[in-house]
Order: sequence, then C-alpha cells, then structure tokens
Amino acid sequence: MNENKAALGARTAALAWLLTAVYYFYQYTLRSAPAVMMPQLSETFGLGVAGVASMAGLFYYGYSPFSLIAGAAMDRLGPRRIVPLGAATVGVGALLFASGSRDAANVGRFLQGAGGVFALVGAAYIATTNFPASRAATLIGATQMFGMAGGSAGQFAVGPLMASGVSVRGFWAGMGILGLAISVLLFVLLPESPRSERRDDWLRGAAGALGQVFRNPQSILCGAIAGLLFIPTTIFDMIWGVRYLQDARGVDYASAVVRSATVPLGWIIGCPLLGWASDRMGRRKPVILAGAVVLLACFALILYAPTGSLPPYLPGLVAGLASGAAMLPYTVIKEANPPGVSGTATGVVNFLNFTFSALLGPVFGWILAAIGGGTARLEHYQTAFQPLMYGIGLAIVLTFLLKETGSAVQRPVPATEHQS
Repeated sequence: MNENKAALGARTAALAWLLTAVYYFYQYTLRSAPAVMMPQLSETFGLGVAGVASMAGLFYYGYSPFSLIAGAAMDRLGPRRIVPLGAATVGVGALLFASGSRDAANVGRFLQGAGGVFALVGAAYIATTNFPASRAATLIGATQMFGMAGGSAGQFAVGPLMASGVSVRGFWAGMGILGLAISVLLFVLLPESPRSERRDDWLRGAAGALGQVFRNPQSILCGAIAGLLFIPTTIFDMIWGVRYLQDARGVDYASAVVRSATVPLGWIIGCPLLGWASDRMGRRKPVILAGAVVLLACFALILYAPTGSLPPYLPGLVAGLASGAAMLPYTVIKEANPPGVSGTATGVVNFLNFTFSALLGPVFGWILAAIGGGTARLEHYQTAFQPLMYGIGLAIVLTFLLKETGSAVQRPVPATEHQS
C-alpha cells in the first residue's frame, strides 16, 4: 500500500511539474517574441527602436520584483493556489498588448512579466520539493529547457508568422486567450498541496524568510552570477539579436530570425545537459566556470569576428548551450539555504538575476541610439554591447568566491526554518 501511495505521489508530482513547465514554455514565447517584430511594433505603437526596446524591457520590471512575491507565496500557499493566477495575469497582459494603445501595452507588458515569474518559481519549487536532491540541478535544467524551447518558438515560429502577414494585434490577442485557457487547465489539474502551518502572520513570516535568504552572502553571489551570465541572452539576443544581424552583419530578416533563435535552441540542450553534468560530478562550480568561459569566447566572436568568417549558426548555438550554466546558481542557492525557504530562495535568485535585465535593458538601447542615431552599424553595436563581455568576466571571478554545495562536498544545511 505504501509503495502504491509513493508511486501515485511521484506521478502526481511529475504531472504537476510538467504542467507548470508547459506554462513556462508559453510565457517564454511571449518574452522573446518582440525580438522578431521590432519593425511591426514600431509601426503599431509609433515608437522608435529604442522606445520599442524599452517597452519590451518592461517585462523584466514585472518579472524581477514579483519573483520575491512568488517565492514567498509558494512556500506558504503551494503551487495550485498561485500558479494558475500567474498564468491568467500573463493572458490579460497579452490582451492589453493587443489593444493598440501604447499605455495599455506598457501595462500589459509589465503584467506579462509579473505573472510569468510564477511559472519558473512554481516549476522549480515542485521539482526540488518532490524529487531527490541528487536530481535537483538536472530537473531545474529541464525546467529551463522548456522555457528556452518557448524562447526558440518565440523566434522560429513567430518570425514566419510576422513575415506571412499576421498582425501584431492578432498575434497578441490569440496568445492572451491561450494564457487564460492555460490558467484554467492549471487550476483543474494541479494537485492540492498542504498549507503552511504558519498562517497566523503570513506577511511577517514571508518577510522573515526573505531576510534569511538575503542575509546569506552566497545568495547574493548566486543572483549576481546568474544575472551576469543571463543578460547576453535576455538583452542582446532576445531584444537586439535580429536587428544586430540585419544592421551590423547584413543578414536578411528570415535568416536573422533563424540565427538569433539558435541561442535559445542552445539553451534547450545546455540547461539539462549542464545540470546533469553537475549532478553527475557532484559539483557546481566547475560547470559554472566552464560554461562562463565558453560563453565569453562565443560572445567575443559574435561581436568581433569578421563577417562570414564563422559558420552562421554555430556561435549562437554554442553560446546558448554554454549560458545554460546560468541556471546552476538556482540549484546552489537552494543548497546554501534551509529547506524551509526553498521557494523563497528561488524567488530571491530570480529577483537578483532579472534585476540586471530590468535595469540594464533600456541602457543598452539608449547607448545604441546615442552613438548610432537612426543608422546603427557594426562598430556601434560593438561599443554598446562590449560591457556584456566584462560582465561575463566578472561572473567568472565571483564564481571563485562561491562555496561548493554539490553532493561531492555537501554538508547538510540546518533544516530549522525561520520562526515567525
């Protein structure tokens, strides 16, 4: 009987994780879609390139702060009460983006980020609280694989739709309806989870858990490393990748879409692969370092290699694969903090990670507009995005300060939860 109950529990947990990962796929499609419709968005909202980039970047202004809310809520209410609400918020945000109103679109893009964060935090929470710790990095990597598959679809699939004449407003309206449908599906199929016993002072308990994670220097290191390794994807590729290839490298639109989409395609391979390698080695730091070094080399080639000197699809694919190392700090922060704040820890690393994207995204657009005006060339892109290389180098240095938490050297973290 106990074996049957355990098997049923494992299947239920696997279904819950899969459903939430599918929701993550959906929100990542919306996150990356603006990269392949920059001209159409400019026309629809009457904005220049920098203005469209700023609007697209509002996603991270919602995504970053709501990471903290999502993590604390997950620890106390469980995924079923939280994740469907997040999906509904993303759907409403997409419908507002389809309105054609610039103000409504700005609010909608913010809501897409605010609701979208519940997908990753929810999937990571389910994976790390229902499966063995020895599979933590593999499962979190697999979660991110779903996300980046959505990111790839947001470019591979959406690009041809735009080229075939599908309107911007029609696309976002359809995705909004899909988000609401996903919300209903999640509410019906996600299993109920027990409430936290600490219900008398929810806000105080959540604030205490956040303080506990933030006071751990390893948490700050995890967020900084993840953010510095992630922004070449979130800022350069998913916002500027297609425009860079067109403006600076003379690549036609259709080819630029495919080449830009090789970066999230690399993530699809790299996230579970690097997670599995880390679990197999029982170490986190060597895999993070190796991924960061390869990412730095690839990004330097993408910016500075002479046009036509590299295979067209290889640099982006390898860069995406290597930047999958940015997900390993999500495992490290959980292992460096008590089990009772698992969801909060994921929220904190996500908050720190995407704060980089939220704050720096518009900066690169402004720099490019300032130095290139309306006709950005290769040297303008190189000047504007060179700081991303310094960021990757800083992530490498910070990784040496990170304490190893893998199973090969792991000491149990005290299980005592924060007392509210």
